[in-house]
Amino acid sequence: MHVCSAEFLQSANRPDSYPPADWPEIAFAGRSNVGKSSLINSLLGRRKLVRTSRTPGRTQLLNFFLVNRAFCLVDLPGYGFARVPAAVRRQWGPMVRIYLETRPTLRGVVWLLDCRRVPNEEDLQLLDWLEELQVPTIPVITKIDKVKRSQRVRQLKPILAATGLPADAFSVFSALSGEGRQEVWERIEEALGLVGETDA
Repeated sequence: MHVCSAEFLQSANRPDSYPPADWPEIAFAGRSNVGKSSLINSLLGRRKLVRTSRTPGRTQLLNFFLVNRAFCLVDLPGYGFARVPAAVRRQWGPMVRIYLETRPTLRGVVWLLDCRRVPNEEDLQLLDWLEELQVPTIPVITKIDKVKRSQRVRQLKPILAATGLPADAFSVFSALSGEGRQEVWERIEEALGLVGETDA
């Protein structure tokens, strides 16, 4: 994917505040501090387009970014951070579920899991929703640079067991080295129906 332009469109928390459904969309979802913003910035080749924070739970809205004036990437609010107020945590499920159910231009969800953590109840709930709603899912294991290559199979085994997904369903990604970036783009292009139409 050759990214010629990438721009922030707007934030939203309900359908009447979403941008017009003029472009196909790929959403990014995962627990707080899983590395969503870092992955999106890496894919777009922009260091600060999507705000990253050392304080998990800062992203509490849906953030829409227009790429190449052809499709959108949507950063969904993270979940599972205890220091976020309880009222905000309760809003996460309905906000995300409504988006997944109602957005006609949604073409897939990049579902992020930290390589150092076994998926928790909220991770698996999101996977259940994606399967129930038949939303194409692109599972990505992030922060893979935190694990030695010789230890990857052992580290990833409990993730595979918890999700019930095969190893080849996942891509691995490192924001530090860029490992996996091209593979994630290829899977996004496939979900968007852009295979063969974009520059690698």
